Amino acid sequence: MTDLLKSIGRWLDARLQLGQTIADVAAHPVPRSSASWWYIFGSATLVVFILQVVTGICLATVYTPAADRAWDSLIYLNYHQPLGWYLRALHGWGSNFMVALMFIHLLQVFLFGAYKFPRELTWVAGCVLLLCTLGMAFTGQVLRFDQNAYWGLGIGASIAGRTPIIGFKVVDLILGGPIIAGETLSRFFALHVFVIPALLIGFVGLHLYLVLRLGINEWPMPGRIVRRNSYIAEYQELVHKDGEPFMPHAAQKDLVFAGLIILSLLVVAAIAGPIGPNGQPDPTIIQTVPRPDFFFLWLFSLFALLPPWTETVLMLTGPVAVIGLLFALPFISGTGEKSWRRRPFSVVIVILAVTLVGTLTWLGTFSPWSPVMDAWSATPTPIDYVKGRTPLELQGAVLVQSKQCRNCHSLGGEGGMRGPALDDTATRLTRDQIVRQIIQGGGNMPAYGKNLTPAEVNALVAFLATMHPRGEPPARDSARPALPASSQ
Repeated sequence: MTDLLKSIGRWLDARLQLGQTIADVAAHPVPRSSASWWYIFGSATLVVFILQVVTGICLATVYTPAADRAWDSLIYLNYHQPLGWYLRALHGWGSNFMVALMFIHLLQVFLFGAYKFPRELTWVAGCVLLLCTLGMAFTGQVLRFDQNAYWGLGIGASIAGRTPIIGFKVVDLILGGPIIAGETLSRFFALHVFVIPALLIGFVGLHLYLVLRLGINEWPMPGRIVRRNSYIAEYQELVHKDGEPFMPHAAQKDLVFAGLIILSLLVVAAIAGPIGPNGQPDPTIIQTVPRPDFFFLWLFSLFALLPPWTETVLMLTGPVAVIGLLFALPFISGTGEKSWRRRPFSVVIVILAVTLVGTLTWLGTFSPWSPVMDAWSATPTPIDYVKGRTPLELQGAVLVQSKQCRNCHSLGGEGGMRGPALDDTATRLTRDQIVRQIIQGGGNMPAYGKNLTPAEVNALVAFLATMHPRGEPPARDSARPALPASSQ
């Protein structure tokens, strides 16, 4: 059997020519100082990513990306599929591990000045990988499609909708239409399973290629200055004098740490179990407090603690500014000292970042946040729509506001675009049809029969039955005679 396997290996290598390539990669020299416990986070992140791919493929064979089946398929995995709960736990907690390791690796690279010349593109590729990892985490949370994911996505869509000029286009791009529906889940499934993993694999390949071509960053010694005209020659001389093959010397610590990470993940998944799903997604339950997974808790907490008037500015400009600064960093500070001992400002930045994110993440576990969002809040009914109303109609106008009907419907040109405008409701539906639509739902509208009392339904219908343009009669049942114009 051994001889047979060797023969097959030689046959494949003669045609694929991979043996020499693998040998060259394993034997490529690295500075001896780089064989440190500080240089293990990148390889551990790669190992967790491979585990995510494997567990994700297994889950995709059972998961159903349909709005009416996604939640049920996760329940099936949790309680009926043998070891399905453990597979979900590995994938869910693996996402948390991967985000945490990616952040630690980013901080280590920043602290060690490994983004400086000639590794600018290595840093840029790493930043893209970080964004893709966060994208994978967010889309994975949406695919749980429980109550938390549904309303969390609604908040995310409302944030995107604040973008000037193109906001509504961005919302359509995210949701696959004007509302959260089956198209939304299919779009996020495609992003999570195909698009973002393809980007991750591509940029991981680019990142590894750049690491192999440019070498692993040496230990940042004080006084070792990075100069564009001499650094490459100095690095090659260092590797020649004090280098060692990556395998097995430098890789030993990587393998040990990666093994410990996988073992920790296996234990955490077994003890903590799968993440969700919580209750089924129900758009009629508006008294909900969606809370993101831990990697976005710090951002959730930040918006919870800041004054509401700062939300729009910070939501639209803050992430763009931070991401832009990350990408620009190696081009702004591409030479000079690498050692943190000579870069006190960088040390302060790392300490502040870790302290701030850690504190905000802890606060995010219990910080309440009711974001002020256009079309996702109790937007007041315009004054012109309440003048001259009967008490019952006024009660209906208050209910339109308090029940947040304008999350999905506009009134006076303000409000959601997920459903038809309320201004001409009475020209499209008779009173009986309005009652039926509210109680039973239909189309994209959920049924609100269990969420409204008969008196509230009566008040809403009384108000909506007056919603028709001046001079245009309301809709009527064709089986009934038309009323005189004076009585309409």
